[in-house]
Amino acid sequence: MQQEPVVRLQGVSKIISSRSLVSDLTLDISPGQVFGFLGPNGAGKTTTIRMMVGLMSISKGDIFISGHSVKNEFEKAISQVGAIVENPEMYKFLTGYQNLVHFARMSPGVTKERIAETIERVGLSARIHDKVKTYSLGMRQRLGVAQAILHRPKLLVLDEPTNGLDPQGIRELRDYLRLLTREEGITVFVSSHLLSEMELMCDTVAIIQNGKLIDVRNLRDEKASDALIDVAFEVDDAERAAQLLGGEAAIQSNVIVLPLSREQIPAMNAKLVQAGVQVFSIRSVTRTLEDQFLQVTGGGSIG
Repeated sequence: MQQEPVVRLQGVSKIISSRSLVSDLTLDISPGQVFGFLGPNGAGKTTTIRMMVGLMSISKGDIFISGHSVKNEFEKAISQVGAIVENPEMYKFLTGYQNLVHFARMSPGVTKERIAETIERVGLSARIHDKVKTYSLGMRQRLGVAQAILHRPKLLVLDEPTNGLDPQGIRELRDYLRLLTREEGITVFVSSHLLSEMELMCDTVAIIQNGKLIDVRNLRDEKASDALIDVAFEVDDAERAAQLLGGEAAIQSNVIVLPLSREQIPAMNAKLVQAGVQVFSIRSVTRTLEDQFLQVTGGGSIG
C-alpha cells in the first residue's frame, strides 16, 4: 500500500511583475527519505521553499503538507514543518542550550527530555553550554537542525545547508540527516546546486531548471531489474563486437558500452563468445548524477 505523500505540490507557480519564477510545479514527496531539490542558482529552488513555508505567497496552484493546504490551512500545515531557509539564525550571546530552550517555548509540548534527546541526536552534547558565538559554522548548522526538529515535525526543509561548510562539516550534516530519517521518521527536503553532495546525501532528486521541473530521479532504487543500465564489455576486437551487438554500442578503446537490462547481459555475452570474440570482463558503468543532470538538461550549467 502506497503511503500518502508528506508534501504535494500541485501546479505551483510564482509570478512577479509578469516574470515566472516557478512554473506549474507538480511534485509528490514520499515520507521517510532525504529528498533533494537540485538546480542551478536562480532555478527557483529558494522561491519554491519560501512558498512551502509561507514566506512567499503562491500565485497559482497549492502546496499540501501532511494533507493540509498551505493556502487555506496554513497553521495546520506549518505545524508539521521544521525549516532552515538560508542560514540558521541564533542568539550568539546565549549558549546553545539557552537558544533551544527559547525556541522550545514557542512550541507546545516540547519537554526538557526532548531538548536533551535532540542535543544528543545532533552530536552537540559536549558544547551545548558554550555560547553560540564560539561555535563553528558546522556547529551552528547542527544547532539549527536541532531547533528545527524540537517539535517533532514530519518535514524538515533545508535551503542550501552545505553552503560554507568544510568537507568534514558536510559529511557530518549528511550523517545527521540520514539518522533523522531513520530514527525520527522525518522526511528531509534539501535544496542544493552541488551535484556531488546531493548524490551522496539524497534518496531521490528532483531537477529544476528555469522554474520548471525537468525530471525526478530515484538514486537508491536497485530493484528495477528491467531498467536499462550501461554495461561495458572488455574484448579483444571492439569493432567486431560492436557489429555483433549492434544497437547503441559505443566503442571506447578495447571496450564497448551499451544499455542493457540485467536479463540481457548473459545472452549478449554468449553471442560474443559463440562468434569467437574474447570477453575479458563485464561490468556495469554507473552513471553519476552529473551525467544524468547533463542528459536531462541538455548540458545546461549547474552553477
